[in-house]
Amino acid sequence: MSWIMNPEGDGQGRSVRQRPPKLNNFPKQGPAGSAPGTPTKGLRTPGSASSVPGSPWAEFPMKDRYPRVPDPVIEEREVSTKAANRPFLAYSQYKQRKEAEHEAWLKRKQEREAKVRRGEPVGPEEPDPTEEPEVGCLGLLKFIFITFAIVVLAGKFFTGSYLWEQDLAGKIRALVPEGNQRLFSERMLSTFSGEIEGKPIYLAIDGDVFDVSNGRATYGPGGSYHFMAGRDAARAFATGCFATHQTHDIRGLSDKELASLAHWKKFFGESKKYRKVGRVLHEPIDPMSPIPEHCDPKKAKNAPENASKQAGHRDEL
Repeated sequence: MSWIMNPEGDGQGRSVRQRPPKLNNFPKQGPAGSAPGTPTKGLRTPGSASSVPGSPWAEFPMKDRYPRVPDPVIEEREVSTKAANRPFLAYSQYKQRKEAEHEAWLKRKQEREAKVRRGEPVGPEEPDPTEEPEVGCLGLLKFIFITFAIVVLAGKFFTGSYLWEQDLAGKIRALVPEGNQRLFSERMLSTFSGEIEGKPIYLAIDGDVFDVSNGRATYGPGGSYHFMAGRDAARAFATGCFATHQTHDIRGLSDKELASLAHWKKFFGESKKYRKVGRVLHEPIDPMSPIPEHCDPKKAKNAPENASKQAGHRDEL
């Protein structure tokens, strides 16, 4: 290591070291048997155009005028305090200081043990000051708490929400097994439209009730499909008449509309975002009451035919 700290040597008797100068003279040497000084074809001679060039560093001396200190590795040797050596010197001083502290602690420990053997009162045992401290459970809990606080505050700073705009309550509810599902009345279902703070958002489709709280931006107040929350709008899912068909009455629907209704029931039933929470109990529909008119005039003309087909199908069953 000493050569790393002091690559220029001990430096005794000189303060400036220079690289070797250019080699200006070569002995003229001919082939065997020729007289000294006789030029030979194919050999480079000094002064000729093909002579060997000198070192390019000859004119750049390595100056080291930094103070010198004892070498911590090799005794009776000094090294420079230049920037390249300072990390090694600082580490050597650190090791020497730690060794001195450890020796002092051992001495105090021996004195304490001697007092204990003599029966003299002593204070609590002093830990080794050079021993690396262990993290322990308290340190781990402190690290977890600080990390959690940083994440929460960062969420508030970047998104305005401590939970990074995540519906934590909805995700926790989704992890809870369904178990026995609830039976809702129409009046009870209407209280889950998202307008009451703290309550989830439910919608029903053909009697099945689904929790759509994870889609609050869509089904909550101000959302594009908020009118479906808190009610069974099965007919609107089938016909697309969202303004006039907010009812569970599915009489007179065509086969295509019934297939659309089945598609939406399957969508909510198999969705990973929403989950089924129960069923809604509807009051019986008066069969003599008029069927809701379709919002499309062309499809409204075919409604009586569809109703008669459904009636005939029920009679066959």
